[in-house]
Amino acid sequence: MIELKSAGEIDAMREAGRIVAAVQAATRERAAVGVTLKQLDEVARTVIEEARAGASFLGYHPSFGAMPYPGVICTSVNGVMLHGLPSPYRLRDGDLISVDCAVFVDGWHADGTVSFAVGHPREEDLKLIRAAEETLAAGIEAARPGGRMGDIGHAMSTVGRGAGYGMQNDFGGHGIGRAMHESPFVPNEARAGRGMRLRPGLVIAIEPSLMAGGGDGYYMASDGWSVCSGDGSRSVHVEHTVAITEDGPVILTVP
Repeated sequence: MIELKSAGEIDAMREAGRIVAAVQAATRERAAVGVTLKQLDEVARTVIEEARAGASFLGYHPSFGAMPYPGVICTSVNGVMLHGLPSPYRLRDGDLISVDCAVFVDGWHADGTVSFAVGHPREEDLKLIRAAEETLAAGIEAARPGGRMGDIGHAMSTVGRGAGYGMQNDFGGHGIGRAMHESPFVPNEARAGRGMRLRPGLVIAIEPSLMAGGGDGYYMASDGWSVCSGDGSRSVHVEHTVAITEDGPVILTVP
Protein backbone atom coordinates (compact mmCIF):
# COMPACT_ATOMS: atom_id res chain seq x y z
CA MET A 1 0.00 0.00 0.00
CA ILE A 2 1.25 3.48 -0.86
CA GLU A 3 0.64 6.08 1.85
CA LEU A 4 0.38 9.74 0.94
CA LYS A 5 1.65 12.10 3.64
CA SER A 6 -0.02 15.23 4.97
CA ALA A 7 1.78 18.57 5.18
CA GLY A 8 2.31 18.00 8.90
CA GLU A 9 3.76 14.54 8.33
CA ILE A 10 6.11 15.91 5.69
CA ASP A 11 7.25 18.54 8.20
CA ALA A 12 7.98 15.74 10.69
CA MET A 13 10.07 13.95 8.07
CA ARG A 14 11.90 17.21 7.39
CA GLU A 15 13.16 17.12 11.00
CA ALA A 16 14.61 13.67 10.40
CA GLY A 17 16.08 14.94 7.14
CA ARG A 18 17.92 17.73 8.93
CA ILE A 19 19.61 15.17 11.15
CA VAL A 20 20.61 13.11 8.11
CA ALA A 21 22.23 16.25 6.68
CA ALA A 22 24.00 16.88 10.00
CA VAL A 23 25.40 13.33 9.99
CA GLN A 24 26.65 13.81 6.45
CA ALA A 25 28.35 17.09 7.36
CA ALA A 26 29.98 15.64 10.49
CA THR A 27 31.29 12.50 8.81
CA ARG A 28 32.58 14.47 5.84
CA GLU A 29 34.45 16.82 8.18
CA ARG A 30 35.95 13.86 10.10
CA ALA A 31 36.89 11.80 7.04
CA ALA A 32 40.64 12.04 6.49
CA VAL A 33 43.61 9.86 5.65
CA GLY A 34 44.07 7.31 8.44
CA VAL A 35 40.54 7.55 9.84
CA THR A 36 38.69 4.23 9.94
CA LEU A 37 35.20 3.63 8.62
CA LYS A 38 34.28 2.45 12.12
CA GLN A 39 35.34 5.84 13.49
CA LEU A 40 33.05 7.57 10.98
CA ASP A 41 30.22 5.37 12.21
CA GLU A 42 30.96 6.45 15.77
CA VAL A 43 30.79 10.11 14.70
CA ALA A 44 27.41 9.44 13.12
CA ARG A 45 26.16 7.65 16.24
CA THR A 46 27.07 10.66 18.36
CA VAL A 47 25.20 13.08 16.09
CA ILE A 48 22.10 10.87 16.06
CA GLU A 49 22.16 10.31 19.83
CA GLU A 50 22.64 14.01 20.61
CA ALA A 51 19.67 14.81 18.36
CA ARG A 52 17.62 12.22 20.28
CA ALA A 53 16.82 10.46 17.03
CA GLY A 54 16.96 6.81 16.06
CA ALA A 55 19.24 5.07 13.57
CA SER A 56 17.13 3.43 10.86
CA PHE A 57 19.95 1.18 9.62
CA LEU A 58 21.01 -0.30 12.95
CA GLY A 59 19.75 -3.89 13.17
CA TYR A 60 18.01 -3.68 9.79
CA HIS A 61 17.92 -7.16 8.21
CA PRO A 62 16.46 -7.40 4.69
CA SER A 63 16.39 -10.68 2.78
CA PHE A 64 19.65 -9.93 0.93
CA GLY A 65 21.62 -9.06 4.09
CA ALA A 66 23.78 -11.77 5.62
CA MET A 67 23.11 -10.45 9.13
CA PRO A 68 21.39 -7.54 10.87
CA TYR A 69 23.16 -4.35 9.85
CA PRO A 70 25.76 -3.50 12.53
CA GLY A 71 26.22 0.24 11.92
CA VAL A 72 24.25 3.47 11.70
CA ILE A 73 25.72 4.48 8.33
CA CYS A 74 26.83 2.68 5.18
CA THR A 75 30.40 3.56 4.19
CA SER A 76 31.11 2.48 0.61
CA VAL A 77 34.68 3.02 -0.61
CA ASN A 78 36.00 3.00 -4.19
CA GLY A 79 34.66 -0.12 -5.92
CA VAL A 80 31.94 -0.66 -3.30
CA MET A 81 28.79 0.87 -4.74
CA LEU A 82 26.28 0.37 -1.92
CA HIS A 83 25.88 -0.85 1.67
CA GLY A 84 29.56 -0.88 2.64
CA LEU A 85 30.05 -1.89 6.27
CA PRO A 86 31.73 0.50 8.74
CA SER A 87 34.84 -1.65 9.13
CA PRO A 88 38.36 -1.06 10.54
CA TYR A 89 39.52 -0.04 7.03
CA ARG A 90 41.62 3.15 7.21
CA LEU A 91 40.94 5.76 4.58
CA ARG A 92 43.74 6.46 2.13
CA ASP A 93 44.64 9.55 0.16
CA GLY A 94 42.39 9.78 -2.89
CA ASP A 95 39.77 7.29 -1.68
CA LEU A 96 36.25 7.81 -2.95
CA ILE A 97 33.58 7.29 -0.30
CA SER A 98 29.78 7.34 -0.10
CA VAL A 99 28.11 7.86 3.28
CA ASP A 100 24.51 6.67 3.44
CA CYS A 101 22.43 7.50 6.50
CA ALA A 102 18.80 7.13 7.56
CA VAL A 103 17.29 8.29 10.84
CA PHE A 104 13.84 8.51 12.39
CA VAL A 105 12.27 11.09 14.67
CA ASP A 106 8.93 10.45 16.36
CA GLY A 107 8.42 7.48 14.04
CA TRP A 108 9.16 9.32 10.77
CA HIS A 109 12.18 8.40 8.64
CA ALA A 110 14.46 10.23 6.20
CA ASP A 111 17.29 8.77 4.10
CA GLY A 112 20.17 10.39 2.23
CA THR A 113 23.62 9.71 0.76
CA VAL A 114 26.58 11.91 -0.10
CA SER A 115 29.76 10.98 -2.02
CA PHE A 116 33.12 12.73 -1.77
CA ALA A 117 36.86 12.21 -2.12
CA VAL A 118 39.33 11.97 0.78
CA GLY A 119 42.58 13.93 0.69
CA HIS A 120 43.79 14.76 -2.80
CA PRO A 121 40.96 13.86 -5.23
CA ARG A 122 41.42 12.42 -8.69
CA GLU A 123 39.92 14.57 -11.42
CA GLU A 124 38.06 11.56 -12.83
CA ASP A 125 36.49 10.96 -9.41
CA LEU A 126 35.30 14.55 -9.15
CA LYS A 127 33.78 14.18 -12.61
CA LEU A 128 32.01 10.99 -11.49
CA ILE A 129 30.63 12.71 -8.38
CA ARG A 130 29.39 15.67 -10.43
CA ALA A 131 27.68 13.33 -12.88
CA ALA A 132 25.97 11.47 -10.03
CA GLU A 133 24.76 14.71 -8.47
CA GLU A 134 23.44 15.89 -11.84
CA THR A 135 21.74 12.53 -12.31
CA LEU A 136 20.04 12.87 -8.92
CA ALA A 137 19.04 16.47 -9.67
CA ALA A 138 17.41 15.36 -12.92
CA GLY A 139 15.42 12.70 -11.09
CA ILE A 140 14.26 15.17 -8.46
CA GLU A 141 13.21 17.68 -11.12
CA ALA A 142 11.07 14.98 -12.74
CA ALA A 143 9.28 14.17 -9.46
CA ARG A 144 6.29 16.40 -10.15
CA PRO A 145 2.57 15.85 -9.60
CA GLY A 146 0.85 14.55 -12.70
CA GLY A 147 3.98 12.85 -13.99
CA ARG A 148 4.78 9.16 -13.92
CA MET A 149 7.30 7.17 -11.91
CA GLY A 150 9.05 6.23 -15.14
CA ASP A 151 9.76 9.91 -15.77
CA ILE A 152 12.13 9.91 -12.78
CA GLY A 153 14.13 6.89 -13.96
CA HIS A 154 14.18 8.15 -17.53
CA ALA A 155 15.54 11.54 -16.47
CA MET A 156 18.27 9.94 -14.37
CA SER A 157 19.40 7.38 -16.93
CA THR A 158 19.49 10.04 -19.63
CA VAL A 159 22.04 12.00 -17.60
CA GLY A 160 24.01 9.12 -16.08
CA ARG A 161 24.29 7.00 -19.20
CA GLY A 162 24.75 10.11 -21.31
CA ALA A 163 27.92 10.79 -19.32
CA GLY A 164 29.19 7.30 -20.16
CA TYR A 165 28.72 5.65 -16.77
CA GLY A 166 27.21 2.32 -15.83
CA MET A 167 24.03 2.05 -13.75
CA GLN A 168 22.12 -0.73 -12.03
CA ASN A 169 18.39 -0.96 -11.47
CA ASP A 170 18.06 -3.73 -8.88
CA PHE A 171 18.84 -1.46 -5.94
CA GLY A 172 16.91 1.74 -6.49
CA GLY A 173 14.91 4.27 -4.54
CA HIS A 174 11.82 3.69 -2.44
CA GLY A 175 8.91 5.17 -0.65
CA ILE A 176 9.66 6.34 2.87
CA GLY A 177 7.70 7.54 5.88
CA ARG A 178 6.62 5.52 8.91
CA ALA A 179 9.09 2.87 7.70
CA MET A 180 12.46 3.39 6.10
CA HIS A 181 11.47 1.33 3.07
CA GLU A 182 7.93 1.61 1.80
CA SER A 183 6.22 1.20 -1.56
CA PRO A 184 6.71 2.21 -4.31
CA PHE A 185 10.03 1.15 -5.82
CA VAL A 186 11.75 4.10 -7.53
CA PRO A 187 13.77 2.87 -10.53
CA ASN A 188 17.10 4.37 -11.53
CA GLU A 189 16.24 3.67 -15.17
CA ALA A 190 12.79 3.50 -16.76
CA ARG A 191 10.69 4.58 -19.72
CA ALA A 192 9.13 8.03 -19.58
CA GLY A 193 5.35 8.10 -19.27
CA ARG A 194 5.19 4.66 -17.64
CA GLY A 195 4.46 3.58 -14.09
CA MET A 196 2.29 4.97 -11.34
CA ARG A 197 0.99 8.52 -11.42
CA LEU A 198 2.90 10.89 -9.12
CA ARG A 199 0.62 12.59 -6.61
CA PRO A 200 1.10 15.29 -3.96
CA GLY A 201 1.90 13.71 -0.61
CA LEU A 202 4.07 10.95 -2.04
CA VAL A 203 7.48 10.94 -0.33
CA ILE A 204 10.30 8.96 -1.93
CA ALA A 205 14.02 8.41 -1.61
CA ILE A 206 15.67 8.92 -5.00
CA GLU A 207 19.12 7.30 -5.10
CA PRO A 208 21.07 6.69 -8.31
CA SER A 209 24.47 5.01 -8.27
CA LEU A 210 27.02 5.26 -11.09
CA MET A 211 29.95 3.01 -12.01
CA ALA A 212 32.96 4.59 -13.69
CA GLY A 213 33.75 1.57 -15.87
CA GLY A 214 30.55 1.95 -17.88
CA GLY A 215 29.24 -1.56 -17.19
CA ASP A 216 26.07 -2.45 -15.32
CA GLY A 217 27.28 -5.61 -13.56
CA TYR A 218 27.73 -5.89 -9.81
CA TYR A 219 28.29 -8.56 -7.17
CA MET A 220 27.81 -9.04 -3.43
CA ALA A 221 31.04 -9.09 -1.44
CA SER A 222 31.91 -11.86 1.00
CA ASP A 223 30.83 -9.70 3.96
CA GLY A 224 27.24 -10.33 2.84
CA TRP A 225 26.33 -6.64 2.56
CA SER A 226 28.66 -4.66 0.29
CA VAL A 227 27.44 -4.34 -3.31
CA CYS A 228 30.46 -3.89 -5.60
CA SER A 229 30.88 -2.83 -9.22
CA GLY A 230 31.31 -5.89 -11.40
CA ASP A 231 34.46 -4.63 -13.11
CA GLY A 232 36.04 -3.20 -9.97
CA SER A 233 35.70 0.38 -11.17
CA ARG A 234 35.01 3.22 -8.78
CA SER A 235 31.40 3.90 -7.90
CA VAL A 236 29.35 6.63 -6.28
CA HIS A 237 25.92 6.77 -4.71
CA VAL A 238 23.88 9.90 -3.98
CA GLU A 239 20.42 10.24 -2.47
CA HIS A 240 17.80 12.63 -1.17
CA THR A 241 14.42 12.14 0.44
CA VAL A 242 11.95 14.12 -1.66
CA ALA A 243 8.33 15.10 -1.05
CA ILE A 244 6.10 15.62 -4.07
CA THR A 245 3.88 18.65 -3.44
CA GLU A 246 1.41 20.70 -5.44
CA ASP A 247 4.26 23.14 -6.07
CA GLY A 248 6.73 20.48 -7.16
CA PRO A 249 9.47 18.44 -5.47
CA VAL A 250 10.79 19.46 -2.05
CA ILE A 251 14.07 18.01 -0.75
CA LEU A 252 13.79 17.02 2.92
CA THR A 253 17.36 15.88 3.61
CA VAL A 254 18.94 19.32 3.84
CA PRO A 255 20.10 21.41 6.85
